[in-house]
Amino acid sequence: MSKRRKQDRTASGGKREKIRDVYVPRPFAGLTAEPDWIALRELVPAATAPLVLADELNDRYPDRTVTLATVLPMAVPALVRADGQIMIGLQRHAQSGDVSRDLAAALLAALETDPGDTVAVPPLPGPGPRLQDVLTDGALAVTVHDSFAFWVAAEAAADPAVQASLERADASIYPTTRMTAATAAYWCRVGERAHVRWVLGDEEDRALDTLARLSAAGDLPLGPQTKFAGMFRAHGLLVPVWDLPPGPAADEWEDPLTQFVKRYAEAAADTGDLDAAARRSRQGLLGRQLTLR
Repeated sequence: MSKRRKQDRTASGGKREKIRDVYVPRPFAGLTAEPDWIALRELVPAATAPLVLADELNDRYPDRTVTLATVLPMAVPALVRADGQIMIGLQRHAQSGDVSRDLAAALLAALETDPGDTVAVPPLPGPGPRLQDVLTDGALAVTVHDSFAFWVAAEAAADPAVQASLERADASIYPTTRMTAATAAYWCRVGERAHVRWVLGDEEDRALDTLARLSAAGDLPLGPQTKFAGMFRAHGLLVPVWDLPPGPAADEWEDPLTQFVKRYAEAAADTGDLDAAARRSRQGLLGRQLTLR
């Protein structure tokens, strides 16, 4: 999907004034699946994952099921199907400075919405519960889709008008595969170019130091004919990106990524000061960052 959020090149984090006074640079911190939340919000065109309500909410709404979706029709924050199933969209138009609060507000509004009705979500919710408060924490069971047919019930998808709408939306999906060699790592092909993108779970400075050590040692590429293209900064975590030859399929990159994960873990275990070569590499990496907001 095309990005609707502002992208700006910067090497600095911290507070930044947005729609509201408070900007939360790492909104998914504290969630076990923080890297996956970021990947689904920023990198993956079409995917879903079931969510489990916190105990108190589950007791109040025992018959409601909730599914996380990368994006919903018209990028709405939430919808409630006629059968009562709730879907929450990660990629949406209106947002405040705290993504976690925005998503929690959409979920709570959906829980109060009758099946089949439109969910009224405030564009700028005030202080209140965040995802960390309304969900039972755990890993995300992500399913990557090659169609947005998950938006509608099977019987509705048979309608010619719905089919035409889905075909138009599906045209924006680029091939994407969830890798097994690392959590929150995805292979994708965009046009004639293929990439692996991996959301690192380490705190940003530690991840940057680790990548700098690997760069200084010449160990950043995934293998022959691959190139370390740079990295995104997304919601407080780093996302290295590799350019790949377009021919090999996603599964052919599982072993190279497995080997890189081992090299990364070994470099991360070194907690000493960076040497001169690694410091130079670190500065070079800082200049190859693109921040996703």
